[in-house]
Amino acid sequence: MTVALLMASPALAQDQGQQGMDHSQMNHAEMMQPTAANPYAPSEMKMHEQMMAAAGADAGETWIRKMIEHHRGAVDMSQIALTNTENVDVRREAQKTIDSQNREIATLNAMLRGMGKQEQ
Repeated sequence: MTVALLMASPALAQDQGQQGMDHSQMNHAEMMQPTAANPYAPSEMKMHEQMMAAAGADAGETWIRKMIEHHRGAVDMSQIALTNTENVDVRREAQKTIDSQNREIATLNAMLRGMGKQEQ
C-alpha cells in the first residue's frame, strides 16, 4: 500500500494499523492567524516550508541544511516572544535561545564550508 493512499484515506490508514489524526476537518487558514496568545503560526509555517525545501547532495548535507532552518525558526519565534511579552523569565530564555541558536547556525554553516559547500 502506498503512502499516498494511506494519506488520502485516514480510515484506511487506521485499518492498516497506522496511527494518526484525520486532519481533513481542520481549518488551517484559521490556525495560521496570529493571536495575542499565539503569535507564532506564520513563523512556524515559514520554518516548516524552509525545512521541507532544504536539500543537499547527501543525507548529511541535507540534515545540516534542514537543521539550519530549524534553528532559524527558533530564532524567529524567540524574537516574536521578545516583542510580545514583558515576562522577564520568558524574555531571558528567549534571548538565550537566540544567542545559542545563532551559534548553532554558525557551526552548521562552518560544516558546510568544510565540505566545500555554499553556506545557507
